[in-house]
Amino acid sequence: MTPRPALSLDAIYVVDAIARHGSFAKAAAELNKVPSALSYTVNQLECELGVKLFERSKSQTRLTPAGHDLLGEGRRLLQLAAAAERRLGRIAAGWESELCIVVDTLLGAQRLLPALTDFYALASGARVRLAEEALEGCWEALVEGRADLIIAGLGAGGIPSGGGYAVLPLGTVAFDFAVAPGHPLADYAGVSGSPLPESEVLPHRAVIIADSSRARPARTYGLLAGQETLTVPNMTAKLEAQRAGLGVGFVPRFLAKPEFERGTLLRLEVQQPRPEAHFVLAHRSRELGQAGLWFAGRLRREPLLEEWIAQPGSG
Repeated sequence: MTPRPALSLDAIYVVDAIARHGSFAKAAAELNKVPSALSYTVNQLECELGVKLFERSKSQTRLTPAGHDLLGEGRRLLQLAAAAERRLGRIAAGWESELCIVVDTLLGAQRLLPALTDFYALASGARVRLAEEALEGCWEALVEGRADLIIAGLGAGGIPSGGGYAVLPLGTVAFDFAVAPGHPLADYAGVSGSPLPESEVLPHRAVIIADSSRARPARTYGLLAGQETLTVPNMTAKLEAQRAGLGVGFVPRFLAKPEFERGTLLRLEVQQPRPEAHFVLAHRSRELGQAGLWFAGRLRREPLLEEWIAQPGSG
């Protein structure tokens, strides 16, 4: 059985009040107690801890070095207790203690930072954890309960079976085939005429993002049968690899456009372009707290994703 500690929150309140006022009488008035009750509390605490906490004189009561040390730790405990009370109050009001949002790495979790700025202004106390998964890994995180909300693409597998998921369409992402200026295929950039045939692309390495799912069937896009691959963990690594000329592949247009403008990547017309990807916000039905509902509502009401994907109906 764990022994009961001598130091209670009530005792810390007493020591704190005496230290601030330098007087048992003034501290007692603040705490609505009689001075003798405070003296009893301090005497009991000093006895159980085996240290003297206050130096008493006719003019003033001051903390001893041991008292200073105890009060410093005690005030931190008071802050933690107050924070716990506020957090429990928010949980009782329907706010999650933590909300996990998983974003497909193709889009990037950093895209939610503007929304987080507004969310933290609510002072809800809910902790937010952002994570990235690739392709089916987003849906797997939702199915396994590792994510409360996901922003993911709809693949061939679609929405997980079993029902119970709320899905909000967010829009579509278009792709461009990109190569580095020094890549052997760069000579085809800007050449008018027929798109680049698969036979010209096949001999060159493709840079692909690894599907982070372990249970759901893995997906790949824009890869030709028999094509050599360089597999990377996320979109940042894919862009860097393609800029370095280590391979070719499809890049989301919102990311490819600035690369094309800077000349760090070149756009090629290919015979088999990658279809647009449809992205959704998804969560388990009726399982969101106030924090999750706020984010879902924010994405539903405002064109938060306007800079990175085309909104439904925007053409």
